[in-house]
Amino acid sequence: MTGNIVAAISGTYGLADIRIDQGRLQEAVWTYEQSLRLAMDQGEPVLMGTADLYLGLSGLHLERGNLEAANEHLLKSEELGASAALPDWPYRRCIAKARMEAAQGELDDALDLLDESQRLYYRSPVPDVRPVTALKTRVLVRQGRLAEAQGWVRERHLSAHDDLSYLREFEHITLARVLIAEYKSDQVDRPIPEAMGLLERLLQAAEAGVRMGRVIEMLVLQALAHRAQGNISLALAPLERGLKLAEPEGYVRIFVDEGISMARLLYEAHFEGVEPKYIRRLLAAFPVAEPEQTTSSRLRGSESEMVEPLSERELEVLQRIAEGLTNQEIATRLYLSPHTVKVHTRNIFTKLAVKNRTQAVARGRALGILPQT
Repeated sequence: MTGNIVAAISGTYGLADIRIDQGRLQEAVWTYEQSLRLAMDQGEPVLMGTADLYLGLSGLHLERGNLEAANEHLLKSEELGASAALPDWPYRRCIAKARMEAAQGELDDALDLLDESQRLYYRSPVPDVRPVTALKTRVLVRQGRLAEAQGWVRERHLSAHDDLSYLREFEHITLARVLIAEYKSDQVDRPIPEAMGLLERLLQAAEAGVRMGRVIEMLVLQALAHRAQGNISLALAPLERGLKLAEPEGYVRIFVDEGISMARLLYEAHFEGVEPKYIRRLLAAFPVAEPEQTTSSRLRGSESEMVEPLSERELEVLQRIAEGLTNQEIATRLYLSPHTVKVHTRNIFTKLAVKNRTQAVARGRALGILPQT
């Protein structure tokens, strides 16, 4: 009987991965929790594979924006240790910890953990569809280390014109990220049409396979590619579709990990009335940069600037400030008291780190919070 339960637990990770690829995060959580209850009902000693269940739940809580729960489950998995885990647990534990570090902006630490995971790699009968080298390349792109990311592309002999397969889908999505970064870095036209063409083919393949988790990521990248070209209106179409697919399952990191470019797009979408409640939740999950914070583990230049998200009402007030309205006029327009408008204005100044209305409008436009004139 115990052997059957261990076998069932061993299959949970693969089943949950399928649910994640399908974009069914809630079902993936339920799958893990059901197996965890089964394992806990057996009492002592803790069954092999139990640590893996906590590890899987940690990753799902992280994706859904609950860092506290993600960390609790990760610590519980580590507390149980290898004796209560499947053979590849040390490898996957390092990857899980790397994701946690990256989510908190500690990209150098994330790379160190991914290096360790490579040393611990355990070959299992299940194909490795998210190779560590591709995960490392994604971190390198976030750090602006484009030459190293391009080196990975050459080593893997990847091209935007390759035949596509599920086994290399994750690598080709990573290639699209590198191509978009190339365009943003050099403003050379070639990479962006290659990225767009590749993403369109990948999107069609993922939709045909009903891999909606991958579809959401590709829509996010399509939006960012359009934004990189300055085509905000074109960027909003795939972003809106991605948001509508992602909101019911509670996705957070798939947007937030894209950084300030995505934050600016989300503000644009908010102005258009797209999924306002969900967008406010996503914006609240973006990090707030402290004035003394260095850019050593962030993208260099203006892309490293992050602001505390403005509330919906603060956004409305800032828009009216940009229109040149006085506090009294704003109060009348928004059915607020002049005192309340002053409070909102003071909060806006604090969040944008400015001292007056002119600076607030300029800062808002620089960050994409206000549309360009």
